[in-house]
Formats: sequence, C-alpha cells, structure tokens
Amino acid sequence: MAGTTPSNGSPGVPGTPRVLRAMNDRAALDLLAAHGPLTRTRIGELTGLSKPTTSQLLSRLESAGLVRTTGRQSGRPGPNAVLYEIDPAVGHVAALSADPMGITALVADITGREVGRQRIEAYPEKPVAEDVRHRTAQLVVEAVDGALAKAGLGHHDLRATVIGTPGAIDPHDGRLRYAPHLPGWHSRTLRAELAEVLGTPVTIENDVNLAAIAEQYEGAAQDNDNFVLVWLDEGVGAAIVLGGVLLRGATGGAGEIGYMPVPGAPLLRGGPDSAPDAYRGGFESLVSGAVVRERAGGRPLTEALADPAARDELAGHIATGLAAVVAVVDPELVVLSGQVAQAGGEELRLRVKEEMTGLALPRPHLRISELDGDPILTGALRTALTQARDTVFDTA
Repeated sequence: MAGTTPSNGSPGVPGTPRVLRAMNDRAALDLLAAHGPLTRTRIGELTGLSKPTTSQLLSRLESAGLVRTTGRQSGRPGPNAVLYEIDPAVGHVAALSADPMGITALVADITGREVGRQRIEAYPEKPVAEDVRHRTAQLVVEAVDGALAKAGLGHHDLRATVIGTPGAIDPHDGRLRYAPHLPGWHSRTLRAELAEVLGTPVTIENDVNLAAIAEQYEGAAQDNDNFVLVWLDEGVGAAIVLGGVLLRGATGGAGEIGYMPVPGAPLLRGGPDSAPDAYRGGFESLVSGAVVRERAGGRPLTEALADPAARDELAGHIATGLAAVVAVVDPELVVLSGQVAQAGGEELRLRVKEEMTGLALPRPHLRISELDGDPILTGALRTALTQARDTVFDTA
C-alpha cells in the first residue's frame, strides 16, 4: 500500500500526503465493503499499513462519519478487539429493472443491504401527474418513492440510480435503441428528466449487460475476463466481456443477437421498427421463451423442456446461434441465463454442448447461471454501488 513521501506543496498531486491518505482510506473502505466488519489489526494486515497508520486512518474515517464501531471480536486470546464497519447511513442507491409490464425498484444502503423494494405495473390507464412531464418518468419515480418509503428514506438519501432496460442507450443521441416494445423510453431527455426529479445521477443500462455484471460479481463468470452471457428469456440478447471490459459497440447495440440471422429462421427485413408488436429477429424467433411455449401448446417452460424432443430441438437452435458468436468473439466461457436457460437446466446445457461440437473451432466452457433472484436488479445494484462509492468514499 501507499506510504508517505515529502509534499511538494500541491495537495492534489499524486505522491503528496493528502492523496496517499485518500488512497489508503479508499483501500480500507473497499475492504470493509467486501468483507464486512474488521478489526484494526486485520485491516492493517490486508492493507500492509503499520498499526499507527491504521489507527490514524480509522480515526479519520470515524470523524468523517464513514465508519463506526460495531462490537468486539471474541474467541481469541487477549482482550477482545474492536470491530469497525462502514456506516450504512452515509448513502443509499436505487436499482431498477424495467420491462413491458412495469418497473421494479430496489433501494440499498452503501454496503449493498436491501432496505426497500417496490413494483409498479405499467397500466395504460394510469393517470399522469402534472408535475412529471413524462409518463415513464412518473412510473420510475413512483417505483423509487415506494421503495424509499418502505425504508423510511427520501430522495436526498440517494447517491446514484441505475435502471436496466431491454435495448441500449445510443451514446450519440441518447435514444433507447433495439427496444420498440418499451413505449415512452425513447426520449432523448428522459435521463435528464429522471435525474432532475430524483435528485441523483441516473444511468440507463442494457438489462443483459447488467446481468453479465451480476455474473462477474457473484455468479458463474467470477473467474473469467473473457466471456459471453446469453440471455434466453422473453427477449434474447447477449453481453460480451473481453479483457474484463464490456463491449458496447458504436451505437450501444453490441450483443443484440436476438436479431441475428440464423439457419432455420425466416430472413426478416425492415427490423423491429417496421412491426414493433410482432417482430422477432431470426435467432429470437427460434429460442425465446414465448416461442418455446408456443411450440408446446402454451405449457410452462419447465413442462415444455421436460420433453426430450423439444429440449433437443431447442439445444440445436441455441448451439447454432452460439457457434456464430463464438467464431467471432472466441470467449473462454459462455453463460446461459434467463428463464429458458433456467427451465432447461443442466440437461439443456449438456445438449447444447454436444450440438456445438464441430460447429465452431473454439470450445469455450458452457455454464448455466445459478444466480438467485433477478440478475438484472443485482447488476444494477452493483453498478449503482460502484458509482456511489466513488463519490462517498473519496476523502481527498
């Protein structure tokens, strides 16, 4: 870890005591965020700082209101050591997942502990409040306000908000692309409207990208910097991570494999804008949850994929699409996620693996996501926490 060097008189220049103290502060706060309560001795061991420096650091963070004591560690010889933890009241974040049926909002404290959750259904007849110019903004605010109310918090407590949606925000014009089925989300000014109403920075991110972040943080991709997450649900998409960096593309549309032409699917032209209510891209028209249920006469996915013939047919279609992705990207790992993947489980994974043999020269590992809950919300939460901590934990 950083030590101290003579100051050159500029408090913001790397190498000065102030900057080095801030670096050590951040390292200690990140350790407390990752591990939970720690003793002074353990923090010193993990950071490599001396006992006096660690004591000064903790005193500084206590005075700043960033950490607090939380009991003592017992079960060891000698006096019980004081435990330190991040004060959860220093900031909160909101994570949201939007879909055609509504919006789910989750509020968590800076440690990542959930303190409130609210689901708002997007009924067309819902009235629009005059003080919110955009109906979509109103729904987002209602969801966030509901989660905040359950936690006894207000907008002033939030430090960051991240929203996951199908499609992607175009970095050039700010519009949501590839999601015509989400009316109201395509305004260039939506993000600014939300930031103004919520009083916090707002990020709108592709939902499958957020699911990939969740897999990186606590799922099947924790040990991989080069992987593809394939989302098989009502919609179909992918997130591509290369060298630990999420690939977005020129218009934010990298990974929109639902529109990919594949053998066995009609070659459709015109795109979703030509028929937003009925359009299904080539790959999506073979592997989406809605299609699997239609083939099974409307039965639930778990029942539909309990049929070996149906499972084999689906595995063949998935393998064909994956082969195209793998041939271009060459990932170490492919993670199958979403309702279709969960319903098919290990039997589906094995059949996809068999079907891929010989279709593409690279042979990536293939895993089924085992994350509990909503991976989109999990990814949104991890992203919001990263953004908030960059502000809250900065003591420079």
